[in-house]
This record gives sequence, C-alpha cells and structure tokens, in this order.
Amino acid sequence: MAVERTNRDVRTLIKQIAAGEIMLPEIQRGYVWKASQVARLIESLYRGYPAGSLLFWKTGQPAETREAAIGTSQALPSVMPLYLLDGQQRLTSLFRVLTDHPEAQVVFNIETEAFQNQSAATRRNRKWIKVYDVVGPDADMFAIHGELKGAGLALPEPEIGRRLNALQKITQRDFHMEVLHDFEYEEVADIFVRVNSGGRALKTTDLALATLSARTPGFLGQLEAESARWAEQGYGALNVNFLIKALTLSLSTTGTRLASVAKLTAASTEMVETGWEKVQRGLARVVPLLRERLLIPTTALIPSLAALHPLILYYGRQPSDARIPREVENGLLYWFLVATARNRYGGATDTTLTQDIRTLDADDPVAALLGNLGIREHGLAVADSDLSGRNHQSPYLMFCYLAAAHAGATDWWDGGPISATVDQSGKPQYSLVHPATKLRSHSSKYSSTEINELANIVFVSEQTAKNIIGSRSPAAYMQSVGVSDRTAHAIPDDPAVLEAAGYRDFLAARRMLLAERITALLDQFRPAFLAAAGTEAKTRAPRSLVLAGYSESGRSVLVAEAEADSRSWTGWINPGDFERALDAASTGIASDVPVGDDTAPLRVDDEGSVTFGLGPFIIRGSLDQWRTAVKDAFEDAQPLTECPEPTDDQWPGEPTEFLISDAGVPAS
Repeated sequence: MAVERTNRDVRTLIKQIAAGEIMLPEIQRGYVWKASQVARLIESLYRGYPAGSLLFWKTGQPAETREAAIGTSQALPSVMPLYLLDGQQRLTSLFRVLTDHPEAQVVFNIETEAFQNQSAATRRNRKWIKVYDVVGPDADMFAIHGELKGAGLALPEPEIGRRLNALQKITQRDFHMEVLHDFEYEEVADIFVRVNSGGRALKTTDLALATLSARTPGFLGQLEAESARWAEQGYGALNVNFLIKALTLSLSTTGTRLASVAKLTAASTEMVETGWEKVQRGLARVVPLLRERLLIPTTALIPSLAALHPLILYYGRQPSDARIPREVENGLLYWFLVATARNRYGGATDTTLTQDIRTLDADDPVAALLGNLGIREHGLAVADSDLSGRNHQSPYLMFCYLAAAHAGATDWWDGGPISATVDQSGKPQYSLVHPATKLRSHSSKYSSTEINELANIVFVSEQTAKNIIGSRSPAAYMQSVGVSDRTAHAIPDDPAVLEAAGYRDFLAARRMLLAERITALLDQFRPAFLAAAGTEAKTRAPRSLVLAGYSESGRSVLVAEAEADSRSWTGWINPGDFERALDAASTGIASDVPVGDDTAPLRVDDEGSVTFGLGPFIIRGSLDQWRTAVKDAFEDAQPLTECPEPTDDQWPGEPTEFLISDAGVPAS
C-alpha cells in the first residue's frame, strides 16, 4: 500500500471528471453546497487563498459508484478511474461553474471584486460579468474588455485587464492531491469516515452509509429504490438519510454517532439484513396508515419526521401478517398526533428517540409512549390561544390541513380534494383568506405576524389564489364559494369579519373554529383509558421571540426581539453574516455570528439541528426553518428609521431552549 502525493490544476481535474476518470464511490454523500458557498470558493481561487487538498483512492478492482451532481453524464473511462474521497463539494462546484450549469451562475463585479450568484439585478448591471464567460472555452476577452470600458467604471484600463486575467487564471490553480493505492474497500471507508468526521463533520447517517457501503457494496441501490417507491406516493422525504437513520435505530437505541456507527460496524451482514427487513416492513404498514387514516398526502406536512421512527420500529417488529388491534393502532396514531402538537421532536431528537423506542418494549406501549409526553389521565385539548400568533412554520399547520381534509374540504377552483393541491415539490398549496395587500394598506396597521397567522391560511390551489382570491377581501369573493365548502374550511359566517376592518375579529373567530376541529380530530383516535381532553394550566411567565427585517438604502438589519421572565431583549444581526453562518452549518461547521457589538454562537449537531444563542434563548431549528424564518422576516421589511435600539447589556442568567417554529408566538 502507498500514498502518492501530487498536484493537478483545476482545468485538468474538470476534464478528468467529464471523461469519467474521476468518479464518486458509493460511500460519498450527496451534493449539498448552496450558491453562496460556490461563489465563495471561486472568490478564494481568484484571490489565491488556500482551497484545501483532495483525497482519492485508486484500485485495480471496480468499485460501486454513485452519480455525480454535475448536470451531465460522465463518459466511460478509458483507464481505471480515481475515486474521490474528500473534495466532492469543491470539485462538483467547480465543474458546474466551468460548464455553465444553470444552478452555478456565479458572477463577478469587476469594480468591487465581489462574487455572488446571478440575479435579475446583476443581469441589468454591466459591471457584473459571468465567471463562465471569462473562463469558458469560448471566452472572448477582447470583447469583454471592450464592453467593460463602456460601463462607466472607476478603474484604469490596465487594472481592468489585470482583474480579468486573474479571474481567467482560476482554472490554472493547483490542488494538492493524495492518492491511496491498493487499499481495501473497508479500509478506505474507515479513512473516509475519519477524514469527514473532523471540522467538516458528516451526519451520523452519512457515516453509517459509508460503513454499510463498505460491508455490503450495492446497498445504496436498495436504499434509493425504497426511497423512490415512497416518493411516488408523495412521501419524498423518506430519503436515503431517513432510511439509514431508521436502520441504525433498529440496531441501536443509544442515539449517539459513535454508538450507531460502532453498532453497524460490529453487526453481521445477517443482522443488517434483518434490520433492513424490519424497516421495510414498518414503512409498508405506517405509510398507508398516515395516508388513509390520518389523510396526510405528503411528508412535507409532517413537522418532524423523527416522530415516524417509533411507529416504523413498532410495526417493523411485528410479523408481516400480524393483526394489530384497532385500539392499539388508534393509540399509536394518537401518540403521533400529540407528539407532533407538543413539538416533541422539535429540539434535540436523539435522546427523545431513545426514550420512545425503548418504551416500545413495555407491556402497553401506547400508554408508555403517551406517558413520555406527560399524558396519563386526560387527552389533549387544543385551545384557540394555542394557534394565536403562529405561522406556517408551526406544527399546527399540519393540523389545520387535517381539520379541512377530514371535513371533506375541496378546492374552490376545480372542486377537487385539497390533497390534489400538493405541488410538484411535494408541498401543499395554500393562500391567505385575507390577502396581504389589502391588510398592509389598511388603516388598522396590521403587523406581518397578524397577516401571516395560521388562522388566515386556507388550503387551496394556485388557481384559486390567482383567479378567485387575488387581491380582494373575502367579502368580495366568498359569495362564489359554496356554503358547505366555507364550512369545511372553517370560514366564519359573520359578514363583518370578511372585511379588512374586521380582520382581528376574523382571526379570533377562525382560531376558535380550528381549535374545535383539531380537538375533535384528536378525539377520534384518543384511547379509551384517557378521559376527555382538559385545558392545561399555564405555570410559567410568557416567553416570546419575534424576528423582523429592516432595510433601507442597501443596508439591512435582522432584529430579534425576545421576552422572558418579564424582561425584554433586542439584538441586531447582519443578515449577510447570518446567511454565511447557515451556509457553514450546512457543511457541519460552527460559527460565531456578530450580534451588535458582541457575538453569538451558531452550532450544528450531527442530526442537522442548528442552535443560535440570542439573549434569553438558545434557539433551535432545522436549516430550512432558519432560512424560512429569515426570508419571512424580510418579506415585509420595514424602514431602518423604525428599527428598535439594541440592548446594550448581556442577558442575566442562563439562556433556555426556544424553538424557531415558535417564533412570533408567546410560549409558556
């Protein structure tokens, strides 16, 4: 065995990828970089910064591979390929940029030397040029230079030429390469795990996949086939990572990365096969239950897929022909609904999963699972206050959909079931009953939090939103909607609340209707040993978090306003800094984000959950939830002149956990 050390320039590496001389082994994860990360890579090469080394494996035996996300098919290699172990994100990004991939349209500002992804604004500005136009095979530097001379640049001609030349030379930058020769597949997988569990840590599922691929080449194909099966039924989020997590849980309930990977490593091929059969058997029972009993058409409605794992493992442990008593089936679905309403898996999930999975061994697993939720005598009642201030990020979005689906609600445009309004991405379509344009211009000065409340959301198609609702108040269009369908969608029948002036009364009335419907839905599945639901007493002072965007003259500020223990706190965050920190988190890297004159830690765990410390809270959420929260904050950005002043002092005492899905909602 030997390790060869050499260097190769970017252009050569790209040609080798196209020729199939560099391929991805099955143990590799998928491509995950965001456009902003690609732009920063190109900037690093432009400025001559270190871009890291690459690790390859060369063997005389063909290895299982996975398709590279380069947007084109690789040629059949004329020589034995190099298998890329470390550097996939960088090389894939470079290939995309240098082949004009539609999702890698990086542009360069010749005047400021800034890089970003192409946008409508950069297309209109002649100072921005596409990197591909400079480094591509058909680049016409003379023409580009001539166009830039007429763009009104505050740069001398020689400097324009120097910058264009520096940009063109990024394809000549060398990468240091290390090539492993004649290592066995299992040893290569172990090296892969070690390399990728440092500063750019892989998730537990990625490490587990590497271990499984080494032990059973071709196993990835089985996972992808199973995932594709459920994607065809609307359950696209049951992807390879989800399936790997289900498998690791079937073999180990300790919930830590080392234990899961170690368990897989120690497991025999027969044990892995048995565990995989349990996962498949569990899915075959659980998905139909969710679709047919609960009427959930898509995983996009389920706030946390982690809540499915106990159900999958329970059914997976049963023989294929086992008949589960109706009361047990109802009880398990009731637990799933209550766990979702309680946001049981909204925070750190491994410890919670371990607790719930171990509970499956109890004599009465339904009672034991509900006991983990603190439900032992009375069922759960949803009050109108539980829906107040919540938006589409809330777990209650699923319940609002289910309330309509179980009432037989249809789309107002074509009369089809609301399950048919799920779009191509697998997300349910919805609109605002009271359009935002009407509410924002009203003299009552409705806030963005009020406008985007769950109680203002109705599950209808894009055609309904455009052709029936438009920008009109419900008082103007509700006459075209049948009475029975208004009732099914829980629309209040008081004409006064359908006018913009009565919007707050509309929210109050619809919250009550939705809360009653959701509680009735829960009661359909409530086990007989639980009494009718009661209202829980509030025992703690309210806590709240509101994120708002302020923007003016090219400057933007993300403001976090928090309240806890009868004290308030306000912090200012640069949205650019925060976006870069989220990009880093997507690759497993922690950051310290400037907040006013201080910094706040942004951390990511191996399950992809991101925490950010702000004032009284450690705020937890997924990357998608964080990105959506920031996008929502700037959807109705306010002028900087109205921005509240930040708090000078640090928060006294220890911060407590707060879920990003509860942002904008007083919590107790």
